[in-house]
Amino acid sequence: MGRIFEVRKSTMFARWDRMAKQFTRVGKDIAIAVKTGGSDPDTNPALRRCMQNAKSFNMPKDRVEAAIKRAMGKEMENYEEILYEGYAPHGVAVLVETATDNHVRTVANIKSHFNKGGGSLGNSGSVSFQFRKMGVFKLKPEGLNAEDMELELIDFGLEELGEGTGENGEDVLVVRCSFSDFGNMQKALEEKNIMPISAETEWIPGTLVELNEEQAQEVLKLVDRLEQDEDVQKVFHNLK
Repeated sequence: MGRIFEVRKSTMFARWDRMAKQFTRVGKDIAIAVKTGGSDPDTNPALRRCMQNAKSFNMPKDRVEAAIKRAMGKEMENYEEILYEGYAPHGVAVLVETATDNHVRTVANIKSHFNKGGGSLGNSGSVSFQFRKMGVFKLKPEGLNAEDMELELIDFGLEELGEGTGENGEDVLVVRCSFSDFGNMQKALEEKNIMPISAETEWIPGTLVELNEEQAQEVLKLVDRLEQDEDVQKVFHNLK
């Protein structure tokens, strides 16, 4: 078992701004989960996942409960999830996951970010073929035997298990499965009484682009610009 490649870089903006952005993202995830599957986490796996992720970001319990309550209201916005594809400087492929209540505003903003960051927004399918969507679960390593876990989880879709880093820089075990096996893996971990630190989907690049430090910073500035947009949930790229 080796160290697993971390797809998303840490954002470069200030800690408190980053925390506020994380809370906003989780709030939208909760709204989408509640609208789709109801407000009871016992019968809504997507909501359970959102609540786990909220905990990993140290989002207060009362804010999580307030987000669930708001999502149940008739006045709550209906968010549409849209994936945008493009290229950063130096040919780095970029995928941008958004959740928006106004796609006209969002596409205009995303296009502007790419242009100002020296990149270009592409058409659907122009970049995503270079990535694979996978389920990613981060677990506390204490009390877990990685070799035993590999044997136990392979029947539930396990494809990769390795060491990684948590939201606060702590060591974690990273479990990856195909997107189609996400629900099976979540259920398997719950049945084994393993509570993930976080459970998300990520776009894993097939090949990586290696740049020098100056070029890499140009790419990361665009990634940072995109991540700070209020409609953006996650940004993925294939920069090594």
